[in-house]
Amino acid sequence: MARKKQSGGRKVEGWKAKSWFKVYAPEFLGKQFIGEIVSSDTANLPGRVMSTSLGELIQDYSKQNIKMSFKINAVAGDAAYTQFHGHEMTKDFIRAMVKRRASRVDSTITIQPLGSVRELQVTITAFTINHARLSQIHEIRAMMVKVVQDYAKEADFETFVSAMVKGDLSKKMLEACKPIFPVRRIEIIKSESVSSAAERAAALVR
Repeated sequence: MARKKQSGGRKVEGWKAKSWFKVYAPEFLGKQFIGEIVSSDTANLPGRVMSTSLGELIQDYSKQNIKMSFKINAVAGDAAYTQFHGHEMTKDFIRAMVKRRASRVDSTITIQPLGSVRELQVTITAFTINHARLSQIHEIRAMMVKVVQDYAKEADFETFVSAMVKGDLSKKMLEACKPIFPVRRIEIIKSESVSSAAERAAALVR
């Protein structure tokens, strides 16, 4: 029993050695408080990912269906700062968008916003009002991809992400695709920050 008590003491001491850090969203999202994370060493914090809903982040609860992920990239004192890592719409929300006798059009592409060394892999999904022919599905897919790629050429990383998660980019795609076939909704349902060729090359140099 003495050994058990001693082991418990070490656990308490280990826990006391840990510190809590406040985690904040990137500046383009207002540096809003995301939550707290515990660590015994600040060197272990960079690279860790935290998630919250966009609704909580911007105080717009119509956006509760969007899960945002942020990766810690800097620590100062008891504050940890992040960069955008990705987002994903909830499966319940996507399931509710699927209707009988309608078509779903998906496309996953990788884009690199203007002036950014970071790339984003995005999944775009369109939901039509009625069943579309195969040729119409191809046209819708090509058009929504073109809108996203064209916007990435003129928007920096922060502007692109903001338009993507807040719905501005969805509106652009919807307007462009409506003349092709009646489309009920278009969303970028998922995104993930991926290493670009420039980032991989820089990592090799380091």
